[in-house]
Amino acid sequence: MPSLSRRQFVAAAGAASAAGLIGMPSILRAAEYELRYANNLPMTHPLNIRAQEFAKRVEAETKGQVTIAIFPNNQLGGDTDMLAQVRSGGVTFFTPSALVIATLVPAAAINAVGFAFADYDQVWKAMDGALGAHVRGAISKVGLYAFEKMWDNGFRQMTSSKAPIKEAKDMEGLKIRVPVSPLSVSMFKALGSAPASLQFSEVYSALQTKIVDAQENPLPIIQVAKLYEVQKFASLTNHIWDGYWFIANGREWKGLPENLQKIVASAINDAGLAQRADIKSLNQGVQADLEKNGLAFNTTNPDSFRAKLRDSGFYVEWKGRFGDDVWGLLEGAVGKLA
Repeated sequence: MPSLSRRQFVAAAGAASAAGLIGMPSILRAAEYELRYANNLPMTHPLNIRAQEFAKRVEAETKGQVTIAIFPNNQLGGDTDMLAQVRSGGVTFFTPSALVIATLVPAAAINAVGFAFADYDQVWKAMDGALGAHVRGAISKVGLYAFEKMWDNGFRQMTSSKAPIKEAKDMEGLKIRVPVSPLSVSMFKALGSAPASLQFSEVYSALQTKIVDAQENPLPIIQVAKLYEVQKFASLTNHIWDGYWFIANGREWKGLPENLQKIVASAINDAGLAQRADIKSLNQGVQADLEKNGLAFNTTNPDSFRAKLRDSGFYVEWKGRFGDDVWGLLEGAVGKLA
């Protein structure tokens, strides 16, 4: 078998030392298009499992013209670092949470309006429909390309080291980590808590050192990040549905020939649909696993949270900030909020 080129040898060596770089090209010559995908999740998360599959599919279907190297688990920095890198072209692809990309594209935060979605039927009706199309258009205006299908991050739940959260009154004064997102900060302030914006890479240590007492994330994230080691209580609030926009550097994407764009886009969108099914299956077993690891679960009263948000003026404020058009698209999928 011919030996690897020096370029490929250096790339492979770098991957080994990083202990996690995946999706390296298996061909014996440099690919014509070497693309890079960064994310903040461990390799064991369904997002990265499906990412490995689409990387292999792209390489096979393009006959080695396109390869995709995957940099998981914050290898290239925190969320804001990776967002800056995809904008500059340092990486080709990134999967920011809607809350993360909303720091750049405010309309992207619309799916994170508190207690908006009752179930997944409403989520996909909105995000695969007119609301999602509106957000993709807004993303395109900042030099990025958003693929058609969002990937699932799940409904977000709250955990705490202090006490169970059952009703809105239990939020009073609670020091809780939230994403770097004006909408999240606004919502948790409206609920009476003391939110602190921290990047995901800082969450475990902040909980461990009691900088904050609580956090909120989907159950699979709580599991893979081992947050059960530093939390005692898990409250099933379903307060926000969160997803990942699969985005690309617009300039680099446009530079890819149309036939290759179709192959890459098809592989990414298909993998996104598969990942949605993975998260659904994973959620069915993850609560039991977290309970075995010491988290005590409780249900909540969502009506008390919605009432608190209405009374505080949260919905009216954010309807004004998003604008009637995008707010109308949301309410068209979920019903009246404000």
